[in-house]
Amino acid sequence: MSCRAVLSIGGNQGDALSLLRGVVDAAAADGILRAVSSVYATPPWGGVEQDDFLNAVLVVDHPGSPTDVLEWGFARERAAGRTREVRWGPRTLDVDVVTAELGGEPVASDDPRLTLPHPRAAERAFVMVPWLEIDPAARLDGVPVRECLDALDPGDVAAVRRLPDPLAPRGPGGVT
Repeated sequence: MSCRAVLSIGGNQGDALSLLRGVVDAAAADGILRAVSSVYATPPWGGVEQDDFLNAVLVVDHPGSPTDVLEWGFARERAAGRTREVRWGPRTLDVDVVTAELGGEPVASDDPRLTLPHPRAAERAFVMVPWLEIDPAARLDGVPVRECLDALDPGDVAAVRRLPDPLAPRGPGGVT
């Protein structure tokens, strides 16, 4: 049974666009990529003074469990030189598992290592906007993502700016 997961990816250090493309290319090469959003520039979230982030959302079908998807994301972060020094601080790459399904059923978890659905996803326009782009029927914990987005501060939503740079995978194993 495969795990369908929604991943939020972002970064604001180094060549963030290339690092995001690296995640997309890895997902395509591994044959798990199903959809990828545009790239969005977004103000930092969480109160730490820093540069804007580049963000995107992927949908993947991974052959393992939600924890395996998390480990796959951690491997991408390690490859990008990610360090965890300041919560919500600058980073080369962040890969978050937003939601996961097994056999078409949503997975709920209160494990501190992997809480599902992601506990703050509904508060983050930088997750909701790109997710809605690639899946207009998406639901977060049973609530349409459109409703989650509509509940956010309009200024926060307007600050999520779509960039012209596509993240479509390069090479074999692209989106199916």
